[in-house]
Amino acid sequence: MYLPIIGSFLEAAGMILEKRLLKKKKLNYKNYTVYEFFAIFIVMLPFAYFFLDIKPQALSLFNISLLLFVILVSVGANLLIFYSLKRKTLTEFEPLWLMQPFFTIVLAFILYKSERNFSLILLALIASLSLILAHVKKHHLVYDKYIIAALLGGFLFAVELTISKLLLPFYNPFAFYFIRCFFIFIICYFIFRPSGRDVNKNSVLIIILIGIIWPIYRIIIYYGYENLGIIFTTVLFLLSPILILLFAIIFLKEKITHKQILSTIVILLCIILSIYVG
Repeated sequence: MYLPIIGSFLEAAGMILEKRLLKKKKLNYKNYTVYEFFAIFIVMLPFAYFFLDIKPQALSLFNISLLLFVILVSVGANLLIFYSLKRKTLTEFEPLWLMQPFFTIVLAFILYKSERNFSLILLALIASLSLILAHVKKHHLVYDKYIIAALLGGFLFAVELTISKLLLPFYNPFAFYFIRCFFIFIICYFIFRPSGRDVNKNSVLIIILIGIIWPIYRIIIYYGYENLGIIFTTVLFLLSPILILLFAIIFLKEKITHKQILSTIVILLCIILSIYVG
């Protein structure tokens, strides 16, 4: 049950490292996407021989088409999120990033009968809306193209994650994420063809660290989806935006508003309650 909470720490750490890299002027979000997924592929490759478990049903035309859909949606989601993260501070980005679990919860509730726990979805909606309201300024939502990109990217991630549950019975979590990331890397590489001159040794080390963090994080998510359900796992992962906010204040010296403090308290209460009702 507590693996998703560990995953929240990993997500927050990964976001902090990504923002640190994307703050570099000469590193654009397109090239970064290629570097990140190449790092994930390289990190996971030595373990592929031992953990690459795929069932024959995965090779049906329907499941291959579904996997292709997940990969293409993931490409769009990552590019949009990195585009937004490049320009927005993490304290601005954090409320927008919460829309991804919000969308995931709603889609899971609609698509899967097994996910229709009304107590959990109520807690999830309260927690999500509290962060949306924390982003309201002068009685209206402040939007720009980077905010719209983050919202659209969050929605695409939600689509990817909810559809992925249909494929998880045919892959172990490692195999599914490895294949997903390999093809995202291939697609992005042939589109953007980065030279590698926009990263130094320090950046390479951080990218490798990110390449270690995200596989562990996603394997925890997939494990949670299969064993705890999408909505319950996602509610526990709502701790992540709080940690992102906290890390942004500590490590990036960003400022926090009173609304963000209040929304943080609401989310913590919702997470505690969800553990009891889930």
